[in-house]
Amino acid sequence: MSLWDRIFSRFRPNGPFSFGKHIGGVWRDDALLRQVVKNSSYLFSSSTLSIGFNVVASVFSTRALDVFGFGVLGATQAFAAVADKLLSFRIGELVIKYTGQALANGNKERAAAVFKTAALTELGVSLLSYLLIVLAAPWAAFYFAKDVGLAPYFIFYGLIVPAGFIYETSSALLQISGHFRSQAVLNLSQSVATAGIVLYAFLTGAGLQMVLTAYLVGKTITGLGFAVLALLRARDLFGSGWWRVSFRHLPPQREFWGFAFSSNFSGTVNLFVRDSDILWINYFLSPLEGGYYKLAMAIIGFMLMPIDPFIKTSFPEISKAVAEKAWERLANLLRRLTVISASVTFGFGLVLLVFGQWIIALVYGVKWVPALVPALILLVGYGIANIFFWNRPLILALGKPVYPLLVMAVAGIGKILLSLWLVPRFGMTAQAVLMSTYFMVTIGLIVWRGLREVNRLSRVE
Repeated sequence: MSLWDRIFSRFRPNGPFSFGKHIGGVWRDDALLRQVVKNSSYLFSSSTLSIGFNVVASVFSTRALDVFGFGVLGATQAFAAVADKLLSFRIGELVIKYTGQALANGNKERAAAVFKTAALTELGVSLLSYLLIVLAAPWAAFYFAKDVGLAPYFIFYGLIVPAGFIYETSSALLQISGHFRSQAVLNLSQSVATAGIVLYAFLTGAGLQMVLTAYLVGKTITGLGFAVLALLRARDLFGSGWWRVSFRHLPPQREFWGFAFSSNFSGTVNLFVRDSDILWINYFLSPLEGGYYKLAMAIIGFMLMPIDPFIKTSFPEISKAVAEKAWERLANLLRRLTVISASVTFGFGLVLLVFGQWIIALVYGVKWVPALVPALILLVGYGIANIFFWNRPLILALGKPVYPLLVMAVAGIGKILLSLWLVPRFGMTAQAVLMSTYFMVTIGLIVWRGLREVNRLSRVE
């Protein structure tokens, strides 16, 4: 029986994972699932509370700004994210893989060397990225906000990049060391601070500058907070003199930096294909359409938030199961994670489909109802990504970082070329269709390859 069959056969009414008397047994017998859910519970509790504050921030930022201004806000945020990820190495994946493995094998010197290298690399990249933002701000303001006079806003919000100077490295170390409660507190603090300042901007009519300040303050809280916690945790894990460990303890250079650069290229593909939709829309159309699209993305973001904690907590456990060649345990974990994510996704989708127009009109205002159509289209693609959120952690744990890169690159080139042709003609709806299609193709292929590889390895074992 293939791994795919093993994962999904138990969902049948009489299967061992049917929703009945076996649920208690599944929970009792699956220690790996209990560990993931326990770790996720801290982040999930924070995420649940954060959803409320994020709704406040989303609602009052739309009310503090008009649709055009909301599109400009989206452009400044997207441009900062693109500039940051252009040079980013997705260094967190590197830390989880190599520091986690070294700690599991008792090799503290290698673990410390990897963490130090990752932190220094991310710090240098953050400074270079902000320099790029400063230099390119006038150009970005002219093309994406249609007003070169808005360049100072791009430079100001770009400060989120140096504020999160070792965010990915820190987050990864806290994940592999099981330090989830503090992450939950910081994430919640960010949401509270952002919502409070956005509400102030609405009440005082402070406008775009104050709304940008709200999101900048929130990012600064998590950036600095994660860094402090990770540095304290590094001392506990590696010893008090961990920063003096020689780089000679790093894994083989070709393997180590090959993984880093493949992850970087993957992030570069994503920033042009996934993270820059609002920039494409603002460039080809106007910030007005960009404002509607940004709200559609914000609505879909509420669906992703409950699953995000599982993404952070499942990667270390998936990597551990692969390292131990515990294939049946891995299949059980993937199956049950899929049930959890599918339940959230289908529930959210049903509410959006039935009540979406009424909710948007009531919460955001009637003028924002045009955001519903792209939101429903995006729901399809992001829903698939949400259900199979474990696709990338699985393929990376199997040591196949190049495959998803090739899939995303080929599909991404097709999406970009079609965007150049279709978006100017058919507007933001075409962009939403292309995004959902991209997710369906790439996630489907990565899931298929990951499960096929695990099935092959399990037969060999």
